[in-house]
Amino acid sequence: MPDTQWPRYEVFKQDAPGQPHRSIGTIHAADPELALLIARDVHVRRPDCASLWVARTDDIFSMTADELAAHPDWAAEDIPGGAVAQTFHVFQKTTQRRGMTFVVHTGDVQARTAREALRLAMQRFPKPEVFVWWVCQAGAVTRSEPEMESSWFAPARNKTYKQQAYYGETGARPEGSGAGDEDDPHPE
Repeated sequence: MPDTQWPRYEVFKQDAPGQPHRSIGTIHAADPELALLIARDVHVRRPDCASLWVARTDDIFSMTADELAAHPDWAAEDIPGGAVAQTFHVFQKTTQRRGMTFVVHTGDVQARTAREALRLAMQRFPKPEVFVWWVCQAGAVTRSEPEMESSWFAPARNKTYKQQAYYGETGARPEGSGAGDEDDPHPE
């Protein structure tokens, strides 16, 4: 049976100018422009945002620390002779403290392939503990433009944002719990 699901895109959000872009989740979309619109509607309705990026998940080369250790020859590859260096964005996950996965944009490298980009990134951005490395060609990322900021992100700045846990449990309360009994048209 053919796959009829739209491609999956990783969503990266920058909270304020000068801060790094962080992976905040994924969405499915027919194309990059629609992915950016869906990402805005799904992930940036309340929290502050200065910039939004989306990249197809298939365009992100990813290696975990366990994969790197299990395959010491992971970087071996034949790079075509005419391959041209291009910009790759480098992302790292350096903490396991949160329930959500935060993979953070660390910087950029110039490389001919994704494997070469990762090898160079590991040399240029060494950290004691990196759980996940991602690299993605800069050209594969679709971005919100600076002139979009006021119309796309400013309306959400004055809206209160609360984590789901703030609201507690929802749903009906058991009868006789005391809550709402005064409104009961048929008291016992």
